Amino acid sequence: MLAIIGGSGLTQLSSLEALRREVSRTPYGEPSGALTFGRLAGCEVVFLARHGYGHTIPPHRVNYRANIWALKAAGATSLVSVASVGGIRQDCVPGALVVPNQILDYTWGRAHTFFDGLDELVRHIDFTLPYDEEVRRRILHAVREADVEVIDGAVYATTQGPRLETAAEVDRFERDGADVVGMTGMPEAVLARELELPYAAINVVANYAAGRGASAQNVRFERVEQVLHEAMLRVRNVLAHLCRQ
Repeated sequence: MLAIIGGSGLTQLSSLEALRREVSRTPYGEPSGALTFGRLAGCEVVFLARHGYGHTIPPHRVNYRANIWALKAAGATSLVSVASVGGIRQDCVPGALVVPNQILDYTWGRAHTFFDGLDELVRHIDFTLPYDEEVRRRILHAVREADVEVIDGAVYATTQGPRLETAAEVDRFERDGADVVGMTGMPEAVLARELELPYAAINVVANYAAGRGASAQNVRFERVEQVLHEAMLRVRNVLAHLCRQ
């Protein structure tokens, strides 16, 4: 069963034929909301709004461990994250869809692992390639089937939020090799890896990152909503084709 986590701009999956909603309890507390089970293009899907269905949970307060645990326990066999980002690289313009292949983590203070019990042996996981290559391949195939343009490969810089970044911070991220910047990529990706839940992402560029393009002086939030609305139509189309595979 495919699991989808929706971020800003995708708090509901309108194309999903919802069959039931289920409140989940986990050893790590409650997830961001009830899990919505249904069918998308004939495929069984479970959907969760990362920030809650009313978009009330800021990035640093998301219970990432509970979210991933709940989806895995519900029977998810693969997971696609949808998240909005700011564009740093020149071709990552507002409205572009990006399938990232690497992560930089600038977050702090988040519960970032399931392996933190004092009575457990130390456990390490390989995170060389943070996104599952098979799920990425399936997404890219769905993109081609949907005839949607996408950027294949980008480095996602994860910041703490909820504030946006300074222009100097974005300069630093660019020097570090980042192409887009968002607030939720970590620890979500590593927690999925720890539970052996294949995970990949579709990023929607909502705006130029601070100091870039139209955001040279400030980020214009009134434009962001319009960009996300249009781009999420294409994302829903891609997800439908992903389900048909």
